Amino acid sequence: MLKNFRVAHARRAGILLASGLAFAALPAVASASAVNLGTASPFVVLGGSTVTNTGTSVLNGELGVYPGTSLPGFGVAVVNGATHDDDAVAGQAQTDLTTAYNVAAGQAPTANLTGQNLGGLTLTAGAYKFNSAAQLTGALTLNAAGNPNAQFVFEIASTLTTASASSVVMINGASPCNVYWQIGSSATLGTTTAFEGNLMALTSISLDTGATVQGRALAQTGAVTLDDNVLDASMCAPGSTSPGGTGPGGTGSGTTGTGGLPPNASQSTIPTRKGTATLRHTGLNSLTPCTDGFTARVKGTEIKRVVFSIGDKWLATRIASPFRVYVPPTFAANGHLKARVTFKDATRARTLNLRYKACAAAVVTPPPGPSKFTG
Repeated sequence: MLKNFRVAHARRAGILLASGLAFAALPAVASASAVNLGTASPFVVLGGSTVTNTGTSVLNGELGVYPGTSLPGFGVAVVNGATHDDDAVAGQAQTDLTTAYNVAAGQAPTANLTGQNLGGLTLTAGAYKFNSAAQLTGALTLNAAGNPNAQFVFEIASTLTTASASSVVMINGASPCNVYWQIGSSATLGTTTAFEGNLMALTSISLDTGATVQGRALAQTGAVTLDDNVLDASMCAPGSTSPGGTGPGGTGSGTTGTGGLPPNASQSTIPTRKGTATLRHTGLNSLTPCTDGFTARVKGTEIKRVVFSIGDKWLATRIASPFRVYVPPTFAANGHLKARVTFKDATRARTLNLRYKACAAAVVTPPPGPSKFTG
């Protein structure tokens, strides 16, 4: 009996020792390196050979090309930022883009998703590798788990392609500014795709009609091709005051809101509720009302952030005054423009709606002016 106990004890000890040695031999998992775009950060679109545009695309950020010199089709586009055509600024931005691309490509992968469609997945912060092409059909959800600095890196060896009406959804504090798509060749975003993050392609990037990007489209050697798109990097510039565009004309009215505590507001004995917001339509061009679109602006106090959308389609995010957005004619079908407003104080977040008709002044509900509501 004693002998058997000693043998069993020795075996258990051996197993424990072997397990300990095996654990000690495992290499430490490398922590992800922060991806820094450097001087490429102000650019919402940066191409290598050329950047081409069809229709009334809206770029909230800088536009550049290097070493190419071709920027056709931007006479009808709205570019809310400087344009750099084969100059030293664009050249340095391309150098910093290459550095950021290499840092992203060198991340130790959290998981290898080769062969999986990104649609339907919910991913937490980390680096996700594809040994070949990547496909997005439907919605990909990125969950920051309450960490506003959570970084998501996608290492794609060849192409990235999204199906029409696909989307990237950010939850629990995730920011498109911290999402990096390192693409070994080219990216194509399908019609009306609502994309989030920084596209960094070795070759080219193509956006089909109506696709939007909350982030950046940066190509190193090839072309960036746009077709009635909206791209916005203004939320990634601290203290940015980049507007969404301007439009001539008159004024209209919307709704004004004040209210109670938002879910994440700090509690106090007497909460401060000073936030107000009014959504206003600032007119169409009376000479060409169907081709110029219009501008909408949210005005008020204690506003922290405004997210504009039309239906289920994201349009722009503003984190500093002026909180306004240009609605191009391709988006200006009859409908509702929505502005989701969050406040710096304890005022509850509100969604403001502006009903309008194409080629006409805004139709305000309820008439004749702004209505007030309390939480």
